[in-house]
Amino acid sequence: MNTTAGSFSLLGSIVPDDAGVVKRLRAAGAIILGKANLSEFAEFRGNLPSGWSGRGGQCTNAFFPNADPCGSSSGSGVGSSIGLTVVALGSETDGSITCPTSQNNLAGIKPTVGLTSRAGVIPISANQDTIGPMVRSMSDAAIVLSIIAGPDPNDNFTLAQPNPVPDYTLALNKIALAGKRIGVPRRGFTDRIQADVLAAFESALDTIKSLGATVVDPADLPDIDEVRRSGNESVVLDTDFKVQINEWYESLIENPSGVRSLTDLIAFDAANPDLEEPTNFTSQSILIASQATNGFTPAYFQALAFDKELGATRGIDAALEEFDLDALVTPATVAAGVPAIAGYPIVTVPLGFFSDNVTIGSAGPLTVFPAPGVPFGLSFLGTAFSEFDLIGFAFAYEQATMTRLGRRAFEAAIPKTQLVDVIGKA
Repeated sequence: MNTTAGSFSLLGSIVPDDAGVVKRLRAAGAIILGKANLSEFAEFRGNLPSGWSGRGGQCTNAFFPNADPCGSSSGSGVGSSIGLTVVALGSETDGSITCPTSQNNLAGIKPTVGLTSRAGVIPISANQDTIGPMVRSMSDAAIVLSIIAGPDPNDNFTLAQPNPVPDYTLALNKIALAGKRIGVPRRGFTDRIQADVLAAFESALDTIKSLGATVVDPADLPDIDEVRRSGNESVVLDTDFKVQINEWYESLIENPSGVRSLTDLIAFDAANPDLEEPTNFTSQSILIASQATNGFTPAYFQALAFDKELGATRGIDAALEEFDLDALVTPATVAAGVPAIAGYPIVTVPLGFFSDNVTIGSAGPLTVFPAPGVPFGLSFLGTAFSEFDLIGFAFAYEQATMTRLGRRAFEAAIPKTQLVDVIGKA
């Protein structure tokens, strides 16, 4: 199966091995059906539409025609949402599991960086990339995470995780929220969301209280204003990408396009606008910024350390300690940024759907957002390797609400073809 990040620069390339998470799935008996579309290079090219890649074209949401599926794991979100697959994997650097999980009515887990292997996954940043399940229930999410989590000698970040790997299915407890303290970060979070999302979120807090939790509201991150102003994440990601994507191209056994570096990739895209430039978009700005970096300089290490301090020590961990919390809860639409720079987990479940009279917005020339009936999610956030607790909280909320069942995909998006219709036929 071609591993291309949606780019024609990798079409027909031969990788040295299966990804670490794929090895674990195969060993557990999973059948690998194929690759999904995505925002090309995990949305790390420049001004590109979410869900668009050169190879796959524009992926769209199944709940409203031409709606934004969010990304970068767009196809994984859409494929799971309409049952093309029971399990899809996504990769997240900053929002790429959480957002498509949210906008496609799914349950998804963005694991702590280092819980799941990134070996064999086209990278952005070893410091932020993580692989997790995007499925239709927390039960499936827990099963999959139990399989794909664990150390991998081909990814040294995984060697520092706690052992043994928990059986996350044991976290599936309908009373998991009873007696827990759940905090609500308001400043920098709920002041950035649409009215429909905010109304559903306020209702969700009542549900969480009814399930026995104490809701601490507000429980603001003490440094959130500083986080929102910081530009350190771009420094880290731009630097990491150049180093790691060059290593990726160099590792290939074969690559018919001849691309063997980030410099080659930029030239390839510029030389092939018919393949790699969607209408009315320019798409090289991030690649060019990454190419301009100079490796692991003192400024890079300073930015990396400051990210960890802002996201973890003075961010999520500080809020958990100050308010004596078991977790934080927030709309998924604003959940990703702080856990991204901290390397911390997010567990997301369905929260609601945009109302039928919502004003349709533009997400660019190819997609719309918001739009009637498009889903949005609820995210539980915690400290490093707190997935077991977060899964329990999300499961208890999911089982009490069953929000996913409140809306179906629009008719034309519901698959009609079965495997029996195509297997063995020309």
